[in-house]
Amino acid sequence: MATNLHAGPETGFGELVAGIVRDGQELISQQLALFKQEVRQDLSRARQGFGLMAVASGALLIGSVLLSLMLVYLLSWLVPELPLWGCFGIVGAALTGLGVLLAYQGREKLEHALPEKTAKTLEENLEWKTKPS
Repeated sequence: MATNLHAGPETGFGELVAGIVRDGQELISQQLALFKQEVRQDLSRARQGFGLMAVASGALLIGSVLLSLMLVYLLSWLVPELPLWGCFGIVGAALTGLGVLLAYQGREKLEHALPEKTAKTLEENLEWKTKPS
C-alpha cells in the first residue's frame, strides 16, 4: 500500500491515480493469495474426508457381512429343521431383494435429477453425434 497517505501540494493527479492503481493491484494480489490458501485448505479437508469415508466404507462392508452371517445362524437356531444352506438362501434372497429395491429407487431418482430441457438437449446432441454423415 502507499506509505504516503497525505499528499502534498506538489503531488499531481497522475501520481494519485498511479497510487490508486498500485493499491488496487496489491489488493487483488493479496485476494488471490488468500483464495489460493483457502483452496489448499479446502482440498486438504476434502482429502481427509474422502480418506475417512473410505475407511468407513470398509468397516461398513465388513460389518454388514458379519451381521448377515449372524442372521443366517440366528435363523438356523430359530428354525432347527431348516438346513444351513436354506438359511443362507433366505437371508441372501432378502438382502438381494432389498438391494434391487434400493437400486431401482436410486435409478429413478437419478433419471429425474436432470431438468427436462437439459435431458432433451443431451438426447438431441447424442442423436446428432451418432447419426451417420
